[in-house]
Amino acid sequence: MKTVKLATLCNVLSGFAFKSELFGEKGIPVVRIRDVVRGTSNTYYSGEFDEKYILENGDILVGMDGDFNTAYWRGGKALLNQRVCKIEVDPTKVCKKFIYYLLPLKLKKIWDDTPFVTVKHLSVKKLLDIDVPDWPLETQKQIAAVLEQADQLRKDCQQMEQELNSLAQSVFVDMFGDPVTNPKSFEVTKLKDLVSVLSGATPSKSNDSFWVGDVPWVSPKDMKVPELYDAIDHVNEITFTETNLKSIPLNSILIVVRGMILAHTVPLAITRKKLAINQDIKALMVKSESITSEFLLAALSSMHAHLLGIVSTAAHGTKRIDMADLLNIRIIVPSLEKQEEYIKAIQVIRELLANQKAEEALHESNFKALMQKAFKGELNL
Repeated sequence: MKTVKLATLCNVLSGFAFKSELFGEKGIPVVRIRDVVRGTSNTYYSGEFDEKYILENGDILVGMDGDFNTAYWRGGKALLNQRVCKIEVDPTKVCKKFIYYLLPLKLKKIWDDTPFVTVKHLSVKKLLDIDVPDWPLETQKQIAAVLEQADQLRKDCQQMEQELNSLAQSVFVDMFGDPVTNPKSFEVTKLKDLVSVLSGATPSKSNDSFWVGDVPWVSPKDMKVPELYDAIDHVNEITFTETNLKSIPLNSILIVVRGMILAHTVPLAITRKKLAINQDIKALMVKSESITSEFLLAALSSMHAHLLGIVSTAAHGTKRIDMADLLNIRIIVPSLEKQEEYIKAIQVIRELLANQKAEEALHESNFKALMQKAFKGELNL
C-alpha cells in the first residue's frame, strides 16, 4: 500500500508553556493533557497569549505524554498548553475525520514501541513521521463516514450508561436526601468508625514472574466501572508472599487517592472478586455491622462534590486525598432495612447497566475490527 507522511498533509502545533502562576478561576480555559479526553477544562489563564494557540470546537488534539490520547476539543474557545498538540489538517489533501480515526491506531503502535520508564512521551517528530494511506480524498471521506456511523453506536451506548447511572443517583437522593446535609436526619458516623483500610503497592516490573497470573492488579486506569471483576494487569499468588502487596477481599470499596484524575473525578468501585491494588488506591473494608458495602459505595458516590473538596495538591503538583480527611467524612447510616430497600430498588438498574455494558463491548469490538479493515483497504465501499 502506498503511503505518505503525516507531515505532508497536516501541521502539528505544539502547545505553549503558559505560566502556572497565572492559572486560576478567571480568564480563558487552558487545555492540559488531563483535559484532552473529556474535552473541557476548568483551569483558566489570565495572562497574555499568542492567538495561534487558541483552540475552537472540533480541533483534533493529541496528548503527548501518558496514553497518547486523541480527541476532538469540545470546550469552546481555549488555549493550547504544553505537551498537547493540535493537528491542523489541509482539507485539500486529506479528510479531517479520516485522520481523526487513523491517529489512534498509529499512536497505539508508537505507544507499544516506546520504552516505559515512568511516563511515556511522544515527540512531534514521531507524530509527523506517521504513515498515512495515500488514497483519493473521496475514498477517505467514504471510509470516515463508515467509521463515524460505527463510532456513533458506541457513543449511544455510553450515553445510555450515563443516564442509567444518573437514575441510580436519583433513586439514592429520593430515598435518603443529600448525604452531606442529611435533611432526613439519619444517624451519622465517621468513615473511620465504619471501615478498615488497606494500601496498595507495585511489585517490581523487572521481575516478570510476578506479572504472570490470574489475580487482577487494579490501578487508576481500571477504575472506570462501579463493579470490578478484572483489570488490565495481573499478578499471581506468589507475589503476595514475596512482596508487600496485599490481597484485597471481595466487596471492598476502592477509591483513588492520588493522581491527576482527582482534579475533576474521584473514582470509586466495589470489588467483585479477590484482587490487588496499586499505591494510588486505598481499599475500604466495612468493619461495622451497621452498614453494607453496597450502601457505603452509593453514599460515597453521592458525595462526589464533597470528596472533590478534600482533594489537595502535593508539592510536586500531583493531586491527592489525605487519608485523615477522608476518614473524618461523616456518612449517613440508615437502618439496614432501609439500606436493603435501596439495594433492591437499584438492582433492576444494575441489570440494565450490565446489559448495556455487554452491548457497548460488542460495538467496541466491531468498531476496532472495522478500523483495522478500513486502514488496510479491505472495506467494501
